[in-house]
Amino acid sequence: MSPKPTYEELSKRVEALEAELARMNKVKDELKESEEKYRLLLNHAPSGIYEIDFVNRRFVSVNDVVCEYTGYTREEFLALNPLEILTEESRMLFAERISKLFSGEKIPEMVEFKIRAKGGREFWVSMHSRVLYENGIPRGATVIVHDISELKSAEEALHKSEERYKNILETIDEGYYEVDLSGNFTFFNDSVCKILGYTRDELMGMNDRRYTDEKNAKELYRVFNGVFKTGQPHIGFEWEVLRKDGERRRVEASVYALKSPEGRVTGFRGIVRDITERKKMEEELFRSQKLESIGKLAGGIAHDFNNLLMGIQGNTSLVLFDVEPSHPHHERLKNIEQHVQSGANLTKQLLGFARGGKYQVKPINPNEVLLKTSSMFGRAKKEIQIHHDLPQDVWPIEADQGQVEQVLLNLYVNAWQAMPGGGDLWIKTENVTLAEKDPMPYNIRPGRYVKISVRDTGVGMDEATRKRIFEPFFTTKEMGRGTGMGLASAYGIIKNHGGAIDAASELGKGSTFYLYLPASAKDVVQEAIQSEELLKGDETILLVDDEETIVDVTGRMLETMGYRVLKARSGREAVELIEKAVKKRGEVPRPHLVILDLVMPGMSGSETFGKLKKIASDIKILLSSGYTLNADAKKIIKEGSDGFIQKPFTMKALSSRVRGILDGTRQESVFQP
Repeated sequence: MSPKPTYEELSKRVEALEAELARMNKVKDELKESEEKYRLLLNHAPSGIYEIDFVNRRFVSVNDVVCEYTGYTREEFLALNPLEILTEESRMLFAERISKLFSGEKIPEMVEFKIRAKGGREFWVSMHSRVLYENGIPRGATVIVHDISELKSAEEALHKSEERYKNILETIDEGYYEVDLSGNFTFFNDSVCKILGYTRDELMGMNDRRYTDEKNAKELYRVFNGVFKTGQPHIGFEWEVLRKDGERRRVEASVYALKSPEGRVTGFRGIVRDITERKKMEEELFRSQKLESIGKLAGGIAHDFNNLLMGIQGNTSLVLFDVEPSHPHHERLKNIEQHVQSGANLTKQLLGFARGGKYQVKPINPNEVLLKTSSMFGRAKKEIQIHHDLPQDVWPIEADQGQVEQVLLNLYVNAWQAMPGGGDLWIKTENVTLAEKDPMPYNIRPGRYVKISVRDTGVGMDEATRKRIFEPFFTTKEMGRGTGMGLASAYGIIKNHGGAIDAASELGKGSTFYLYLPASAKDVVQEAIQSEELLKGDETILLVDDEETIVDVTGRMLETMGYRVLKARSGREAVELIEKAVKKRGEVPRPHLVILDLVMPGMSGSETFGKLKKIASDIKILLSSGYTLNADAKKIIKEGSDGFIQKPFTMKALSSRVRGILDGTRQESVFQP
């Protein structure tokens, strides 16, 4: 048994206990003060902070910011299982992170989770975790939380904007490009790839000199250098690019400067579009308008010339009527008629180029016309081998057969002259249907067409020549071998039939002419045989023409045939004469037929026709002109005219036409516009 401590010993022990108690109280106060500081720091921190216990799967502490984010009170939050505040997708990510952490893998300190608040609202937060270890084992973590919902929304909006921007760039036909200061591609859309014919990988980083020749590269440098120096855009400049396959394409582009935040030019961007087809259409339109203007001039010349020829032809016919074949001047008079006919053929070509009227329109079989004309041509040019590809089921066309034959013979002659040593001529027909959505060749309307191809193996043409072949009087032939009106006339005739004509050719590779003529739903009409006999009569005919020579010579021709002739030198005079004949019967004889000139000053032929029909609806009217059937003439023929006769005409042609109308034996098809 140990001895009892002395008073001094007890006193020392008490003092030691009191000192220890005082120290412990001090530590306790310091700890309390530290905890209060931590709590104040935790709750007044600008970020959300919480502590988590991995082992017990609970929250250890949380500050007010986290409670504000989630809508829970402190007590409610601390009572939650940590997984309860996460969305389904975030729980999987959280479980994956914990699994890696406990297996010793290093995980990123920063992670984004989607949180579900008390009311069900979901929002994005970023979490920065500091893991707490005990004996090398992760026991928990202190987590700093930031609400990044607005940032996420901005990112999503930016992403959508980028997607929209990308979709727009990839769906527009125009090419969008960006290049650096050296002209190397840094960004572009698929349309640029289509224009240049390269893949995206091939085009990225490619310099502009790879797809331009020297001339266009200089032009490109000039434009880009101007934008670099001034900072001002250059819009709508044209240049030529070389595709990967070697094809040249015409493009139109705009150039804008790409600038750094400091305003320094770092590159260029802009829009580029392929305008090759548009330029071709513009050239075709310009050529068409030019030919149209020349055609109007040619038509006017032909009209005046035909009136002159009419005077010569009429007087010659009258003299021949009184001259026996044995007379020494008979042959010379026949020669004059032949020269008049040659002049008339030339004006016929001029009128054809001027897209003049179709005088004898009817449904015809294009194969029969091709066989007829090519056989006739082949008999004369035996050095040309003619090949046919003419399907039996080809559609009829509604056309003036004589004019179509004229076009074909012109094409054959051109082919023969392109093959001086002989060669092959290929003639083909086929049915084609052009729909609204189809690219229309040569700007013709959609519908059913018969396509005629005439191909030779001749010397061919260069592009400059090909573009001018339909111009009147343009020719590559030597002096004395043609007027150059053949193809010009063919152009006008086919256009006037509602069709199109064009050519494809290369030097040394021959030429091919393509004709598109509208198909007809009507049955083919056989040609009527015209009488060569001079037919006479005793009816009264009113002759209306402003040309004194025409009135005189045509009147004498009609009188020679036995007709009584009334003459009017203007439309107004004709109207007054018919009014008197209707109102004062007996005083003025009523004409059985009116021969009416279409082109007159003052009251035109069209206006005169309307007034005459209004006075006497049953009156028969034969239209006549040194020009041709224009739009007004076609209209009045449909409204009741009895026919059309082209100046210059012979006495026999006039007699046949007049008697056909008076006797009612004319064929409707012969006089359709």
